[in-house]
Amino acid sequence: MADYIKWLRSKVGHETVFLNFSVGIIRNKEGKVLMNRRGDSNLWGFIGGCMELGEDFEETLRREIYEETGLKQLLNIEKFGTYTWSDFVYPNGDQAQPIEHWFVCDAGAEVDLTYTDEETLELRWIDLAHLDVTLFNKNHLKVIEDYNNNYVHKKII
Repeated sequence: MADYIKWLRSKVGHETVFLNFSVGIIRNKEGKVLMNRRGDSNLWGFIGGCMELGEDFEETLRREIYEETGLKQLLNIEKFGTYTWSDFVYPNGDQAQPIEHWFVCDAGAEVDLTYTDEETLELRWIDLAHLDVTLFNKNHLKVIEDYNNNYVHKKII
């Protein structure tokens, strides 16, 4: 089913629901991570999104990354961790308890940093050791801490 969120919200409105997400920590050769400035909040976030019915986590990851960046090729996809946050409210009032499945991967091609659409206002490579943007989801600071503690020194393609 395409656009699962729209269908689900037509049934439950803004009530709190569980949502499954796939999120990518997409690295370049310098070890920086691709982030987008989101259209719904004008704040920065990792690339990813909600699973549609019939998808697995990696399919969701690949689809969302393509939709939000135009990037078609990912290398070295590795499961990083699963996180959940209670009481999350989106700018439109939708409430959720996100269940996020995080992956670390490498960009398999050049990223067009001029890519934009309704979800992505801007793309930028960010050094997570020196975060200089305001995050859409402050809970992701825990993910960044875990990444910096476990992946910063791992070899990148």
